[in-house]
Amino acid sequence: MSGNFWTALLMATLAGLATSLGALLGVLGRPPGRRTLALSMGFSAGVMVMIAFGAMLGEAQEVIGKGWGYLAFIAGMAVMFALDVTVPHEYLAEKYVCGGNHRVFKAGLLAALGITIHNFPEGIAVFSGAFHDVRLGWALAGAVALHNIPEGLAVAVPVYAATGSRARGFWWGAITGLAEPVGALLAGVVLFSFLSPAVVAWAIAGAAGLMVFIALDELLPAAQSEGEGHAAIAGVVLGMAVMALGLWVMG
Repeated sequence: MSGNFWTALLMATLAGLATSLGALLGVLGRPPGRRTLALSMGFSAGVMVMIAFGAMLGEAQEVIGKGWGYLAFIAGMAVMFALDVTVPHEYLAEKYVCGGNHRVFKAGLLAALGITIHNFPEGIAVFSGAFHDVRLGWALAGAVALHNIPEGLAVAVPVYAATGSRARGFWWGAITGLAEPVGALLAGVVLFSFLSPAVVAWAIAGAAGLMVFIALDELLPAAQSEGEGHAAIAGVVLGMAVMALGLWVMG
């Protein structure tokens, strides 16, 4: 394999590790109070909605067209709805949560799922850019790392609040970034040889729908259940603003 392969893989890995910094920031100090928790859950929802509509759906539609992109987006929401209805997923909360805050823990794990799915195509993007042009790769990796920091924080805070464990909060937040080197490795070994851009675009649009479902069905209700006035919607606005800045810098 060429030197460009390993350089591109390194860039994607470093970008993914930025989630660890966000997770670390999320677990410093005492567990957050109700208002901070409502704000952070809203923040997480805002991050995911902005990623879905501000980047993933549009990028997919550039390849497969608006109609097919919307269809894939709705299909992603439908798949997540079916999973939410048919697959039991409360056992993790029952095992790990202290203080009975199951809903917050569940929402944190689903945020981790959505952000991990989002990070996977990001790894592909960083690898592809770096493999083509190292300077472009560094620019992409820096921009991705910038908005991976709030992603790690958005996962770590609710898990830490629900479990009382800094270690669990940190690792759940940090692990979401591992999807980026995995996506990069897939791009280098498999994607360019076997998968068409259209297939990747369908997957990205579907993942965008999945993320919006998680934000609306889990994160926002969990934030509002904390009963802290407008903290939840303030978090949504803040999360969208921070992620919009990251996407703008990313170009």
